[in-house]
Amino acid sequence: MNNDFDADRLKERIATQLVAVRDRSLAYTEADDDVLVRQHSALMSPLVWDLAHVGNYEELWVLREAGGITPLRPEIDDLYDAFKHPRRDRPSLPILGPGEARQYISGVRGRTLDVLDSLDFTAPDPLHHAGFVFGLVIQHEHQHDETMLATLQLSGRPGLVREGVLPATPRRDAPAEVLVPAGRFTMGTSTLPWAYDNERPGHPVDVPAFFIDRLPVGNAAYTAFIDDGGYDDERWWHPAGWRWRREHDITAPLFWTRDGGAWWRNRFGRNEPVPGDEPVQHVSWYEADAYARWAGGRLPTEAEWEKACGWDPVAGRARRYPWGDDDPTPGLANLGHRAARPAPLGAYPAGASAYGVEQMIGEVWEWTSSSFTGYPGFRSFPYREYSEVFFGDDYRVLRGGSWAADPAAVRTTFRNWDYPIRRQIFTGFRCARSAAPEEAG
Repeated sequence: MNNDFDADRLKERIATQLVAVRDRSLAYTEADDDVLVRQHSALMSPLVWDLAHVGNYEELWVLREAGGITPLRPEIDDLYDAFKHPRRDRPSLPILGPGEARQYISGVRGRTLDVLDSLDFTAPDPLHHAGFVFGLVIQHEHQHDETMLATLQLSGRPGLVREGVLPATPRRDAPAEVLVPAGRFTMGTSTLPWAYDNERPGHPVDVPAFFIDRLPVGNAAYTAFIDDGGYDDERWWHPAGWRWRREHDITAPLFWTRDGGAWWRNRFGRNEPVPGDEPVQHVSWYEADAYARWAGGRLPTEAEWEKACGWDPVAGRARRYPWGDDDPTPGLANLGHRAARPAPLGAYPAGASAYGVEQMIGEVWEWTSSSFTGYPGFRSFPYREYSEVFFGDDYRVLRGGSWAADPAAVRTTFRNWDYPIRRQIFTGFRCARSAAPEEAG
């Protein structure tokens, strides 16, 4: 999506994306009512809350703010305000039941399509221009769909495992790490019309030379850390992480168990051997940071990660995706829940960045060392609660998007964030290290 657009074609594309994301939401909530209304973890909402919440969000922004339509269900606004009610408290709220939630979101969607037909995408109003408000709700619903998947994984509900075809790892010789030379690049964006406020504005950043892993850290490598006593050696751990690990008796990634000499994982209700050639997932920032120290490296800064992922040093500009500006395809990245797992390491050489770093989009959300803050010149839009209220050292930035993320909600500038203890999301990492002067070239 760029600033030069044909409004009619853009509206057709938005209509297609609205259908796709709603089909996804409904597919994830086809379970029996008791599964939908139950809270499977205090970390997550009941699935039926997420379902009605995406409809209420759509009503607030598309129908009321952009379309000027009289509220349909103003009495439920408070129930679905994510900032008034922590997830642990949502089961006690008088929320809509599954049938009523489906009926409500269907009614909202019909009116949304009417607004789509009538809205002027060339208007200077930033909510209208280039269909920003529709990008807002499409990405928001996809993000909640990924949250629903995490909830379903926590529930252990069988039957949701998709075994789509993923590429095999090609046989080739390639370096374990890639040098990114020192230099200035443009971080963030001032041009992508659907980018969130926390991605803006684009601004120059000078980054010293560094090495970054060509691939995410895999399960086999992470198992070596465990086997070497990594969880029992305080030297590798951030002090807060060491306290967390001991308090909660953390000894392996979430959903892993040891049976004899082998590691197994539970994936959507199915127990299976941990595949050594996949990126490790369901690890916290503290675990990622400890592994990186053990391996003689560190987590990349957010700026390092974005430069390695999206900067084209020859063209002197940022790419929308690591490989360029073309939309993702099945041969470039593992996105959109084609299969309910990461692809094998090295499976997407065609999706490499300009520096030769692979699988930076899709697979797992990647932890960085950086706290979540606003860029120089940051301005909240369209509301403070999307980004600004989370700024500070409590949250660490994640980048890249997982196998469960939809292409509509990923790009080289996209920023995710969470507490450093979080593991239920589809998180992994890769390591970096600073280049010595003689290595910098």
